[in-house]
Amino acid sequence: MKLFTAMEVGSLNKAPFIVRDVGRAVAEAERWGRMLGVENYEKLVEAVKANKATDEELRDWACLFGLRFFEKAGLDVVYDGEQRRMEMYEYPLYFVEGFEFRGIVRVWDNEYYKKAAVVKKPRLVKPYHVDELRFNKRHARRKLKVPVTAAYTLADWSFDEHYIKNTVGEDFFERQQRARGDFVHDLVVNVVRPVVQALASEGVDYIQLDEPAAATKPYESELVVESLNETVKGISTKIAVHICYTNYEALFPALLELKADVLSISCSNADTSKLGLDDEARVGFNVLKKFSEYSLPFKIAPGVVDVHTDFVETPELVRDRLLYAAKVMKDPGLVVACNDCGLRTRRWDVAFDKQVNLVKGAELARQQT
Repeated sequence: MKLFTAMEVGSLNKAPFIVRDVGRAVAEAERWGRMLGVENYEKLVEAVKANKATDEELRDWACLFGLRFFEKAGLDVVYDGEQRRMEMYEYPLYFVEGFEFRGIVRVWDNEYYKKAAVVKKPRLVKPYHVDELRFNKRHARRKLKVPVTAAYTLADWSFDEHYIKNTVGEDFFERQQRARGDFVHDLVVNVVRPVVQALASEGVDYIQLDEPAAATKPYESELVVESLNETVKGISTKIAVHICYTNYEALFPALLELKADVLSISCSNADTSKLGLDDEARVGFNVLKKFSEYSLPFKIAPGVVDVHTDFVETPELVRDRLLYAAKVMKDPGLVVACNDCGLRTRRWDVAFDKQVNLVKGAELARQQT
């Protein structure tokens, strides 16, 4: 892995030609197809113009455009921006027995998902993400990293209507902890690990396990790490773990036992836009000092691009964030360049400029290392 390898993290907003306005859809398909160098994009333009493109065909085109989006920007490790998925929690549960949806909840901005309750022991009906990976492998020109929502987050974001009532004991907190452990364990064994195994068997460069809920309950940090390690046991594919927008110090010391190649975290959302390598300018990256106290078993990927603002980081700002991270970690070889999180909340124009500057900034950092 070269210094400051640039990786895609996860989601991208839906392809701009996925709209009801035919005129706008045609214009966006033509504009982005030409800009990204998407092969035969004219076929999409004609199909949209004639209103003959099926939903499945549009999804295929969206995935191809997503791949070319990140490749054109210059990233080293890419995916399709999760163009086939509507959401990271709700989507997997359509492939799992044992859950019932209870209603819609708001995440942030205008992002929503259906929240479910576990009503019996979960059972995987069919490994998900496999078909999308096969499609992407046929078309990708760079290394691929497929994101998968991990077990702890699936459990944390669900109502428990099964495990707690089947756990005995007088102390409610102890019962809750045992129920929680059983729930996460069953998701690992019966759902997420089989999915990861299926993806690994297809051949992919990285599998990314997403755990945004990892530090929701700091007293469960050991459960988080144990479930991640159990998920990837026996898997030879490189593993990335993505944990965003949280108190990372709350995950220590359990985090030191994590069996992963890369840990992706969020830093830029709390940072300043000033240039410089001092602590005041790079306040969002001060958390790396905690990581630097230990000999880590993984590389660290601090987000050097903020995905919750339209402000486009300059290459020089990306450079300084990476160089600061390398200084704190005392080894540039431990630092990977990426975003704070997925880009699904940003328009493609803004997201593309951010990715281009991510790559340019990584190159500048390389030149000064």
